[in-house]
Amino acid sequence: MVWTQVVEARPFAAERMVCFPHAGGSPYFFRPWAKALGAYEIHAVCYPGRAERFAEECAAELVPMAREIAAELLASDDERPAVFFGHSMGAIVAYEVVRALEEAGSGVAHLFASGAKAPHLMTGDPVAAAAWDEESIARTLIELGGTDPELLNNRAFVELVMPYIGADFRMLAAYEGQPRPPLHCPVTAVVGDADPRVTTAHSAAWRESTRGPAVALTVPGEHFYLADRPPFGLIEEALRPLRG
Repeated sequence: MVWTQVVEARPFAAERMVCFPHAGGSPYFFRPWAKALGAYEIHAVCYPGRAERFAEECAAELVPMAREIAAELLASDDERPAVFFGHSMGAIVAYEVVRALEEAGSGVAHLFASGAKAPHLMTGDPVAAAAWDEESIARTLIELGGTDPELLNNRAFVELVMPYIGADFRMLAAYEGQPRPPLHCPVTAVVGDADPRVTTAHSAAWRESTRGPAVALTVPGEHFYLADRPPFGLIEEALRPLRG
């Protein structure tokens, strides 16, 4: 199986940016980023059960999935520095991939954690995970924004996407952040000032996840602030030291 897709090949770009979608998200979400971030080769992670991997069974456990992604990246012959950007569930997946890479003696140049509580705040609740039914998923999608409510009245849409959205929600709800040594890479945490689920304090707590430099930023918008206002300028500013 292939976990990452190159959005637009740029073999002469000095760095790669690997983007991790939110729960229910697909690599298509990051396609426009290749044009806006021309200095980087954009790679997008594709979780099983959607897009080109629609026929595959959805992942049930977040950490084993992250370790499979890390194994693919470790096996790559691409030696360019990698930057990770993860949104919502994708931030937690990206964090776990960085952990696996660092344990293997590798790592990343920078981690952007967007719209997510810090890992150590994730308590893991099997009962809550099992409670994600179609009604609660639909209600949460409307609360978070990023989904046209009319689509949830479309039976074909619901039958197509609800299985993998539900699988992602359950997988994230079951995730428990264990006390572990902090990462070594720089971390930038970003959250929308009107996010209904992730507070600025939740986001700022990412500072505790690394020994490296850590910055917590708040931007205008709700949970899916990046749909209307992608944080390209913020990313470029944070990575300026990397580019010299």
